[in-house]
Amino acid sequence: MKTDTLFYRLFQTLPELALQLAGIPADQAQGYAFRAEEVKQTAFRLDGLLMPPPDAPEAPLLFLEAQAQPDEAFYGRFFAEMFLYLHRRAPRRPWRALVIYPRRATERSDPRYAEVLALPLVRRVYLEELAAVPDPGFGLQLLNLLVEDLKAAASHAQRLAQQTRAQALALPLPPLDCLDLLETILVYRLPQLTRQEIQAMLGFTHAELKQSRFYQEVTAESRQEGRQEGRQEGYQEGIHALALRLVKRRLGSLSAAQELRIGRLSPEQTEALADAVFDFQTTADLTAWLAAWPRDKTSSN
Repeated sequence: MKTDTLFYRLFQTLPELALQLAGIPADQAQGYAFRAEEVKQTAFRLDGLLMPPPDAPEAPLLFLEAQAQPDEAFYGRFFAEMFLYLHRRAPRRPWRALVIYPRRATERSDPRYAEVLALPLVRRVYLEELAAVPDPGFGLQLLNLLVEDLKAAASHAQRLAQQTRAQALALPLPPLDCLDLLETILVYRLPQLTRQEIQAMLGFTHAELKQSRFYQEVTAESRQEGRQEGRQEGYQEGIHALALRLVKRRLGSLSAAQELRIGRLSPEQTEALADAVFDFQTTADLTAWLAAWPRDKTSSN
């Protein structure tokens, strides 16, 4: 996952966090929606734009960019896209601009835009400095995880998971959604760990796994693909493809014997496997589950 994609996932889920960083008062934060906007007749695309509700004409647009890598041409491109949007769309409301860097050293100065950057309408935030904010809320602590060293980030995430379950701090979202964001960040920060190892680190229960956004999305996507394959190849082949996809996303690669065994399940057994997969922790669980089912006599030759 690219860093900017991770930032935009956070701000899409927690738009009020971006408004807080931009210094927009909390009483104006209701109803904002995160968008990616294309400016027609150009090649420009605004990756981050927080739109206030239509019934709040005094609430500002917020142009948002997360710049994780040094880029000498960044400010020229950013302001060109922003002002072209204002020209083309002509929104009748104020605006603000927010640029987020992991560290001050990442920023590349550009004297052509020094006076624009000095305007109170433009704010730059350096994540490494957020650790000094007193009593940071859940959102700011999530951002801290992106720049802490890996050992500290892992320990911090575990504490946040415990506090989230105990509701020991004010949460901007339901606890399960907060845990999902924690998991997403650790998947990015700790690519050497599997998703299952990260879930274990955060203490996910089986019930939380089944309800998490990741598994809901995987299930919905896989069932849709399974239905499509079922229409194309026949019902039985479609649900076998669905179950195999779910198992591989949960456990990783399978042996040829395991794939063959799944392919020989009856439609009813395959549907049961698709429901049981979220309880599996290792391939041994899959092996035990398969052993508990009688082989489908119609396909065992």
